[in-house]
Order: sequence, then C-alpha cells, then structure tokens
Amino acid sequence: AKDFPNTAFAWGTATDTFAAAGVKNVFAYNPRAQEGGYVLGVLAAKMSKSGVIGVCGPVEAGDAKTYVDGFKKGVMDTKKDAKINVTYTGSFSDVSLMAAAAETHTKAGADILTGSSQSVVGAIGVAKDKKAIWFGTQANQTSLAPDTVGASQVYDWTGVIKEMLDLSAKGTKGGKAFELSLQSGGLKIVYNDKVSIPADAKAAADAAIKGIIDGTIKPLP
Repeated sequence: AKDFPNTAFAWGTATDTFAAAGVKNVFAYNPRAQEGGYVLGVLAAKMSKSGVIGVCGPVEAGDAKTYVDGFKKGVMDTKKDAKINVTYTGSFSDVSLMAAAAETHTKAGADILTGSSQSVVGAIGVAKDKKAIWFGTQANQTSLAPDTVGASQVYDWTGVIKEMLDLSAKGTKGGKAFELSLQSGGLKIVYNDKVSIPADAKAAADAAIKGIIDGTIKPLP
C-alpha cells in the first residue's frame, strides 16, 4: 500500500487500517460472525433431541473463531446442559479432515452440526448421510444439501463494497474499517423452508436477534 499510494486496498478479517503507521490507502472489513453464530446456537439448542452438538472449525482465528465462540454461547445460554464438542482441523481447505471431524461428532451422538470455511462441504455431506441438521455461515449453504441445512448466516458485502468504491472515487483511498452486523443488515439469517424449524425455536432466534441489536445480549463470552 505504501508503494502504491494512489491505489485503494482492502483487507480482512480485520479492523486495523494501519492509519497509526501513516498508511492512508487501506480499508479494513470484518464480519461480526459471533452475532449470527449466537442466533444459530440458540436454534441448535432448541432443536437438538440428543443434546449433543458438533462444531467443525478450520483454524482457530478470525471470523471462524468468533463464529464458533458465538455459536457455543448461544447454545449454552439456551440449554445449559447441552454438550458441545468442538474440533479445529487446522485447515481451511481440507475437505476430508472436515468430513472426519463431522463423523466423529455424529458417532458421539451429535444430531446438529455446524462449521466454517470452504471445507465444510465435507461435513455437510456427513450431516446429510447421518440425518443430522446443519447450520451454515458465510453463505447460504442450502443448495449443498436441501434436506439437511436448516439455516445459514449470510454475509452480504454489497453495501461495504459500494461504499469503498464511492469513497475511493471521491479521493478517500482508505482509513475506514467496515463491520457487518445484524443491525446493519450485512449479516442475515436465511432459513431453508425444506427443513422444519419449530415455532418456539424460531421465536427464540428472533428474540436473540432483537437482543443482539439492542445490546441486551452479548454474543461473545
């Protein structure tokens, strides 16, 4: 960025624009993944019949970690006697490792699974085979298993990208950090109408969204 001061750069998952170091042409972007994670954790706690929930994480960093932390808190705030098993594979891309993690969780009794990164296609396949319910994040994952994915937290970067482009066109090449949130609409909970969500679970999720937006619920421990 210092070498190309007339070019706007954007990086994430972060909120540091390096302004303190004298850099003026870097935007930062970050999803508050813990918010939707919390909501999906509430749903998982309400819908799990076994009381065992499996989490398939990639690397314990960035929005992968904040999603998992928020999900865990949502479960425990809703059902304190639930058992949450968390596995980090150490890879964002290893599909077979993610599938193996999901297999381990289902063997331990998990009937709800969730996870993050592009490698979750492996875990979703296991959830489908084992008749577990999957909750997704980052994108709407329903198309991967229409009878398995109950809901997804979806990142919508449209507004952020448009504002970056607008600022850059007007001469501001950086210095601002953007965060997606439920309140801004950058984070959305998208349900799959092919998977039945009980009315009380949906009501609890809606209450969680309201509480996160008004500040009465803190989605991170």
